[in-house]
Amino acid sequence: MGTVLTLIGAPVKADGAAAVTRAGAIDVVRQALDAAGHTVGDVTILQDGVAADIAVAGSDVAGVRDTAEAALADAGLPVDAAAQPDGPDRRRRLLVSDMDSTIITCECIDELADYAGVKAEVAAVTERAMRGDLDFAAALIARVATLAGLPEGVLARAFSERVRLMPGARTLVATMRAHDARAVLVSGGFTYFTARVAALCGFDDNRANRLEVAGHRLTGQVIPPILGADAKVAALDHYAGLWSGGTGGALAVGDGANDLPMILRAGLGVAYHAKPKVATAAPVRINHGDLTALLYLQGYHRDTFIAAED
Repeated sequence: MGTVLTLIGAPVKADGAAAVTRAGAIDVVRQALDAAGHTVGDVTILQDGVAADIAVAGSDVAGVRDTAEAALADAGLPVDAAAQPDGPDRRRRLLVSDMDSTIITCECIDELADYAGVKAEVAAVTERAMRGDLDFAAALIARVATLAGLPEGVLARAFSERVRLMPGARTLVATMRAHDARAVLVSGGFTYFTARVAALCGFDDNRANRLEVAGHRLTGQVIPPILGADAKVAALDHYAGLWSGGTGGALAVGDGANDLPMILRAGLGVAYHAKPKVATAAPVRINHGDLTALLYLQGYHRDTFIAAED
């Protein structure tokens, strides 16, 4: 079985500029693969200017990816390169996604902390936790403690004023579900937000941490158990058993250190605009494309997307 290398650039801009074909990324990569001794086959355009598949003989997935990434970096091209075994099971039957900074553009706890006047301090801890420099549970408990006394209504305010979907989020979920896949949101954030974001995007289910509220105010406590990296893996295993015939049929995506174990366990694991530790360890990393990149990774052509406003 061969390897398929997918090149993905940022979505086409209003002026028509697109990195993949305009800047000759396909030619750059083909030449590099040839020079490295790989046998290059057909090229399939998934969206003109934005995404293309390149067939490569053999099973040296990591070697193909590394060669392509190095060539693109040397050429200064803002294009992602993802390699994976080619085959009939390339389209995944389950999407398991992180929420904060993956499906939405913000970290909800940082935005809540802003209403408490401590955003800078909390955001610094969030950054370190997502990089894997701090214990996730301990960092979460410490950050939530800073929210004690905030009125419960601040949750609705944060959702309305601060939460925005990542470009491509609705299209990703709608397209996969239209092709008989299921989708689950699994977050180290909070159920107040995952329930609403899941409804906006069409996820089948969601899991997250629960904030304690008493007397219509946040107590500064998280209701146990805390959902961290191990719980994300457990969720992946659970839903994969229900809907995708095992983890091999699942796609997992996230950006933080607490996402890495589920990314590594899934059949297709993607680090999306991720922290360095996660991007380095993940088999696939998307640094330039939006969330529709996850559809191109599965071989979807642009004309099969279910268009949805994000």
